[in-house]
Amino acid sequence: MVSPSLLAADFLHLDREVEMINESAADWLHLDIMDGSFVPNLSFGFSVVEAVAKVCRKPLDVHYMIVGPERYIARTAALGAMMMNVHYEACTHLHRTVEEIHQSGMKAGVTLNPSTPVSVLEDIIGDVDMVLLMSVNPGFGGQRFIEHTIDKVKRLRRLISESGSHALIEIDGGVQSETAPRLVGAGADVLVSGSYVFKANDPLAVIRELKAL
Repeated sequence: MVSPSLLAADFLHLDREVEMINESAADWLHLDIMDGSFVPNLSFGFSVVEAVAKVCRKPLDVHYMIVGPERYIARTAALGAMMMNVHYEACTHLHRTVEEIHQSGMKAGVTLNPSTPVSVLEDIIGDVDMVLLMSVNPGFGGQRFIEHTIDKVKRLRRLISESGSHALIEIDGGVQSETAPRLVGAGADVLVSGSYVFKANDPLAVIRELKAL
């Protein structure tokens, strides 16, 4: 599956960019929300997300890179979001947060930074719908792919298989023509791609290329 990241879109023409996603083969639309505290950058807030939600026909894959993401569960659900991703590193009471996301009617994803091992998920892997592995340090688009992510995907795939979990594996950061096939080969289910899609001469073709892997 493919979930293009709106972070890399042309914000001067956001309506045009969302319509392109609507017409594309993309499965979801990935929304990166940053607070300038958990990560050293700001992205966009609810005014933008609410406007996008009104016109986007793809399921919304909302990724919070913020302190205290549990504060926004109800508001995210009200947008009609399909998936709410929270960082393991940002949640003191992760199990409670995952439960509250499910109770709100959304699927729950847990995100791991590059330096966080997959072993921290052993006691919750059966409760989550997806694990998002950051393959760059969170906070900025267009970064270089961190190579050890390939082995990390394999370790996560083993954990999911051995635990009987049905969680999907999503990858965010540096996903392009060279890394995408290797990630899928290692066991990734969902590819998040920002710059590679939105900066391409033919974004629709790039999405189809990723989808075909």
